[in-house]
Amino acid sequence: MRNQYDEGDVGRMIDHLVTAIATDFAGDRSINIVGIRTRGETLAERLAQQLKQHGVKNIGRGVLDITLYRDDLSEIGPRPLVRPTQISVDINGAPLLLVDDVLFTGRSIRAALDALSDFGRPSAIRLAVLVDRGGRELPIQADYVGLTLKDVPRGHRVNVKLRETDGRDEILVEPK
Repeated sequence: MRNQYDEGDVGRMIDHLVTAIATDFAGDRSINIVGIRTRGETLAERLAQQLKQHGVKNIGRGVLDITLYRDDLSEIGPRPLVRPTQISVDINGAPLLLVDDVLFTGRSIRAALDALSDFGRPSAIRLAVLVDRGGRELPIQADYVGLTLKDVPRGHRVNVKLRETDGRDEILVEPK
């Protein structure tokens, strides 16, 4: 199993995501893109910018903090860092693209779906992730995937680094 992906690899993965999403939301179809803090937020912004270049015109943006919706909140510590959710677009009746960096057990996505329900009811929710590492505990599957990793040992982590937050684009598979 490969355990490191560089800037060129990450760029190709994002291009792959953009091409697949643009095919489904071409032209005048509107879409709201909501990123899960932190790297999902950054990835969502990149996708939105590139989708505009591919002719997707009507893009609403939002950022979702799922901290208080997590089912493992007690394990995070006594004072979890909660940052604001910023969804200033009407998500009712429009398709929504939920974006995160890594899909693993599905619990973060479940928390995101719970959080989104407080803001309205999209006509459809699609999930885009940069990396799907398998190991699901819930029946959640991404619609758009940049990289699928199989056989990642349970004791390993998939770390996504993005230049906006980490100074470089890179994906590392390493022991916890």
